[in-house]
Amino acid sequence: MTPPTSAPGADPAGTTDGNGGARTPGPAGTGDPAGIGGPAGTGDGLSGALDDALALQAPAPATSPPPDRDPAAPRPHRHHATPWPEARETARRAGGSGRPAPEPVPLDAALGRLLGGTLAALTDLPSFDTSAMDGWAVAGPGPWRIDEDGAVLAGHARAAALGDGTAVRIATGARIPSGATAVIRSEHARTGTGGRLHAEREVVPGQDIRPRGQECRTGDPLLPAGALVTPAVLGLAAAAGYDELLVLPRPTVEVLVLGDELLTSGLPHEGLIRDALGPLLGPWLQALGTDVLGTRRIGDDADALYTAVTGSAADLVITTGGTAAGPVDHVHPVLAKAGAELLVDGVSVRPGHPMLLARLAGGRHLVGLPGNPLAAVSGLLTLAEPLLRARSGRPAAEPYRGPVRDEVQGHPHDTRLVPVVHRGDHLVPLHYNGPAMLRGIAAADGMAVVPPGGARAGDTLDVLDLPWSAPMALSAVAGSAPTGACFT
Repeated sequence: MTPPTSAPGADPAGTTDGNGGARTPGPAGTGDPAGIGGPAGTGDGLSGALDDALALQAPAPATSPPPDRDPAAPRPHRHHATPWPEARETARRAGGSGRPAPEPVPLDAALGRLLGGTLAALTDLPSFDTSAMDGWAVAGPGPWRIDEDGAVLAGHARAAALGDGTAVRIATGARIPSGATAVIRSEHARTGTGGRLHAEREVVPGQDIRPRGQECRTGDPLLPAGALVTPAVLGLAAAAGYDELLVLPRPTVEVLVLGDELLTSGLPHEGLIRDALGPLLGPWLQALGTDVLGTRRIGDDADALYTAVTGSAADLVITTGGTAAGPVDHVHPVLAKAGAELLVDGVSVRPGHPMLLARLAGGRHLVGLPGNPLAAVSGLLTLAEPLLRARSGRPAAEPYRGPVRDEVQGHPHDTRLVPVVHRGDHLVPLHYNGPAMLRGIAAADGMAVVPPGGARAGDTLDVLDLPWSAPMALSAVAGSAPTGACFT
């Protein structure tokens, strides 16, 4: 496809460095707050624009180092990009290795967790025959003599059996007296002369009685391992006799935001910019079902980064920036010094191609995100989310599908992730999709997966769900029911 001119809000060549440092932003001024309009631009920054141009030409021949270069001198680190689907699968496998054993927690601490084993009933439900209605417990055929010794209330059992031809007041949820054959609702009965109770409708044996074990018997499986603990599950567990639940541990995460140029408050000035990823990553990771131990900001200091990475107690360390080969990109040297194993070192995806995944000592992992905000989001969806889902035992979120309304320019050989919104039965790409931009993702319902070469209007694309959004009903057009779902 012929590369288009930059659409309003796309990231024209030169607005970012392609790795993490922002340059002077290009003009917006479209009057379109969400960036919805015509076809989305490439949004891959300078490096992406150069790659696009070079991909249209024949491969350049390999070159040798200049004659005056010392052969023993260290060479710049080069990424060996992993295809995007393969990178996600590698992250999933990494998260599934060494999963911790389930742990018991009190009911009031189990909300949002996943069951670590089958939830089996510890008692019959109900555990005795109970009244389904306020009314009269009766024995045998009527009319019935009213027993004036007192009503049967919930939480209180009647000591004496109910004799044939006798009726006694009973409350909803109260235990059925021995000898009772039915319950008559208050509105379906009347008292006559001589202290007799008369039914105004036919009385069927067993009516309005909830028999013991109607819902389940002791030992019956109620929910499978891996089920999400919702408020309703907590209620069921309590009713079934549980004081605590066996749940899968939440993965722990620590976020290390790197860079000397970041401000935590105020307006950008004198080459300093606001840290957007610190406020973004913690809540996003919590929405994925993790315990975020903290967010630390570390300057461009290799020793401080090494200490933070090797000293972290988190299952997953996430860094921002420093994954390329610039003068202060310390992530690769630190990982080498720490003896880490690189599982993914660059991904064929835009934005975010310098992302990485490494295995640290003790079965821990590190995901290195690019420093540009949307590129970092791409890294979250590509590497961090699949790893964390597998680590926590959560099922993989299947992409749902929908037809795209507008043409979307693709990278010649990389996957693109583009923020989209739902409009009717279509996906509409957002223009503000450059690697340094958050305006598009802030308004998005999901991230469309654009294959190499791009997509024409009407093509059906996979969509990655965002933690705060839900799949839309596009099945009538796309031909498949949406199966992805967010979790909190």
